[in-house]
Amino acid sequence: MTDWQDDASRDLMSLGGRLALLTRGEGSHVWDADGTRYLDFLGGIAVNSLGHAHPVFVEAVATQAATLTHVSNYFASPAQLELAARLKRLAGTGERGRVFLANSGTEANEMAIKLARLHGNPRGRTTILVVEGAFHGRTMGALSLTPKAAYRDPFEPAVPGIRTVARSLDALEQAFDDTVAAMIVEPIQGEAGVVELPDGFLQRARELTSAHDALLILDEVQTGSGRTGEWFAFQRTGIVPDAVTVAKSIGAGFPLGALITFGDASDLFYPGTHNSTFGGNPLASAVANAVLGHIEDTDLLQNVQDRGRQLRDGVAGLPLVAGTRGAGLLIGILLDRPVAAEVRAAAHQRGLIINAPTDDVIRIAPAYTIGDAEVAEFLTLFAAALEAVAETTKTPTETHA
Repeated sequence: MTDWQDDASRDLMSLGGRLALLTRGEGSHVWDADGTRYLDFLGGIAVNSLGHAHPVFVEAVATQAATLTHVSNYFASPAQLELAARLKRLAGTGERGRVFLANSGTEANEMAIKLARLHGNPRGRTTILVVEGAFHGRTMGALSLTPKAAYRDPFEPAVPGIRTVARSLDALEQAFDDTVAAMIVEPIQGEAGVVELPDGFLQRARELTSAHDALLILDEVQTGSGRTGEWFAFQRTGIVPDAVTVAKSIGAGFPLGALITFGDASDLFYPGTHNSTFGGNPLASAVANAVLGHIEDTDLLQNVQDRGRQLRDGVAGLPLVAGTRGAGLLIGILLDRPVAAEVRAAAHQRGLIINAPTDDVIRIAPAYTIGDAEVAEFLTLFAAALEAVAETTKTPTETHA
């Protein structure tokens, strides 16, 4: 174990392995303490929308830090007001929409639970529907929305009133009754392996929630802020939700989350029902404004769409690759055998950062700013990693071919 690993083992809680001691980044590359360069195609888990040390990000941090950093929730700031108006416009809420700025995706989802309770409790409705495979965060409320036993079992009992729905239209139809206050769903399930919902699932969820006077709340923590090539993934479906949660790419590396409400859902919270000391502070808000403004001004959403297609086309036909899922630059690469962890490790050895959310899926979520050079580098490194793993994990049929 190197010195930094000794330090980490001694001083940090043991909550997961740390692959390297990263010391700096630029664009889509990072360097470790030994000077090894890596191509970052995980982007801080779908966070670094502008890559590392982007001039727009750096300038926004420096300028705002030298002006006003934090004032608590007793005050507003110009940056906060600008960001709220910007998010309403990008989400298409109309005038009645409202925004609450938090510090993370899990905090935004905690507020979504409270929104559901405020809507349902006056009529005795306490059930919140979630979809199998969902991941909504690690705090107790958000974890209660996450039906993965390995995450939840050590912390039971969970928040009551959460019901899991299978990922099918038939199950969706059967899930609704007069106890349902809301349904919370990811348009694309990132942590489940970049899993897309069945065709028509979100549209039918919108119809059923409306028919049963329940809220439809979309968790766009991974898919929002342009990750799929639209500002929000729901905009590809033609529906209008009651609320959306967003984080990750919105701050391009600066911690920030938000709950955005539409229509009547905007009237549910009232003074005393929620707040946050750090939420919407001037520094975070200024960074998000700069990031979102740059994405919009430079038409990076088109680049997200174009590079996503280029990457999906590029991995087709590579060893072990069985297909792809996702949209824009949130891509799941399906493998034909459960060797995703081995592929991730082989990629890391060759200077490529990706991850394996499941045994047979590799997830990539690079910066929106990638171009031909980064795509070509990725395909070269990824192909080499796949070939190395394919050679060491040949099936009996392949061995005797």
